[in-house]
Amino acid sequence: MKKISLVYLTLMLSWVNFTFAQQISPTPDQVKKLTSEWTGERFPDGRPKVSDELLERLRNISMEEAWGLLRNKGYNNQFENDWIILRDDQVMTGRAVTAQYMPMRPDVSDMVKEIGKSEGRSQAGGTNSWPIDGLTDGDVYVADSYGKIVDGTLIGDNLGTAIYTKSKRGVIFNGSVRDMAGLLRVEGFNGWVKGHDPSYIQEMMLTTVNYPIRMGRATVLPGDAVLANKWGVVFIPAHLLADLVINAEFIMLRDQFGIERLKEQKYTAGEIDSRWSETIQNDFLGWIKEKQDLPMSREELDAFLKDRNW
Repeated sequence: MKKISLVYLTLMLSWVNFTFAQQISPTPDQVKKLTSEWTGERFPDGRPKVSDELLERLRNISMEEAWGLLRNKGYNNQFENDWIILRDDQVMTGRAVTAQYMPMRPDVSDMVKEIGKSEGRSQAGGTNSWPIDGLTDGDVYVADSYGKIVDGTLIGDNLGTAIYTKSKRGVIFNGSVRDMAGLLRVEGFNGWVKGHDPSYIQEMMLTTVNYPIRMGRATVLPGDAVLANKWGVVFIPAHLLADLVINAEFIMLRDQFGIERLKEQKYTAGEIDSRWSETIQNDFLGWIKEKQDLPMSREELDAFLKDRNW
């Protein structure tokens, strides 16, 4: 027990030093280590750069399919719900830029500002603008502000405008915003937040940008793919996105075929809702061969079917 405690303490101290000793954001190499299973293209800050095409296809994936596929891979803590959503009829996908906020402590806040100054970060306004400064097209600003509502409003319509101008996306906050009416006037901007309040931000401080954060029951890393809709938010590790999308699209095709055949009364519910017989498999393959509006390319589907275990 003592050995385990010492190892745990050493890891915790290393993490504290790693987080606060020299930078507000990790170096690109540190981000690469955090997301080492990703082997594709990266941003200059080290974050995985999942493709725009996959993010667009992700918009059509249901929350249940994304959640289920992540669970099958052992990623059990990637979903959070119970949001107030600015536009709940819309779906948002993108790449996570993470930020951590904590209750104000003057000595730590002063240190953060000094480090930020040495890194060339803007000294005008509050530190809550720092995560916004680094946003690029396709980014989603994901911030943990420990659920603070009153005096915890991370943005209003001005910062909302800046966020959308840079990212063409919106925000996901374990915290609050102000001026919901003003944010609604920012065309295209969307937000998943825990609350809203007319107060302005005070007695809280930014501590890190693009480190791992907790969002309710989920752990989020910089560069995670985000799927947010009216049913909740799921954070997808970048290295799992391509596999998740093609599997979910295939499940949707199976479901579509099954519903059609049930309406035709060609098979029973038990036959469709269990492991398919060879007859149903062949029927499905013939159906899919004739289908014109596939969510994936024909080449992707053929490659996927080669390894498919029915």
